[in-house]
Amino acid sequence: MSSTVSPLARRHPDDLIVGLVSISDRASSGAYQDQGLPALQTWLGKALSSSWQAVERLVPDEAEAISAALIELVDVAGCDLVLTTGGTGPARRDVTPEATLAVATKEMPGFGEQMRQVSLKFVATAILSRQVAVIRETADRAALIINLPGQPKAISETLEGLRDASGAVVVQGVFAAVPYCIDLIGGPYAETHESVVKAFRPKSALRKPTA
Repeated sequence: MSSTVSPLARRHPDDLIVGLVSISDRASSGAYQDQGLPALQTWLGKALSSSWQAVERLVPDEAEAISAALIELVDVAGCDLVLTTGGTGPARRDVTPEATLAVATKEMPGFGEQMRQVSLKFVATAILSRQVAVIRETADRAALIINLPGQPKAISETLEGLRDASGAVVVQGVFAAVPYCIDLIGGPYAETHESVVKAFRPKSALRKPTA
């Protein structure tokens, strides 16, 4: 991980800066090709309709390395949102939740609860998942950090939610709440393609379309 990272320049005030962190001993050592970062990039590319840019990190299952990456992405790179993938199970090497909580100023337990509800529709072992979400605040800004599953299919499922055969949402994915959360902590106004995931905002928080 570079120690000389500079803040990313926003291309306009609503440019969303996203940190993407894949956590894997084997991928970070080059033993196999990482799948987490491409999966996150692909999903964001189809879900976000507003401008965004990403900063990527590939780190081992080491609490200090994970926490350091999160701090760098928020405090130095200036990310508004950080998504991690991997390291949230019960194995001894799975320390992503602990490393995430270590850098938090607020916990956001609803995200983890809802991700497990979505995953339980697919696999009974979803109860073994320990994903958390937090807010990290500095003196002048804040960011939302969310732990996601390690498998690309599960990443998509938990972010998007579950739809029935007609396309109606049966179980909400967690990304529906992300844009408004970022609004509330002072970040840019992110918008989504409703065919992938519809961002929820109360009527009072909706921005009027520009002519």
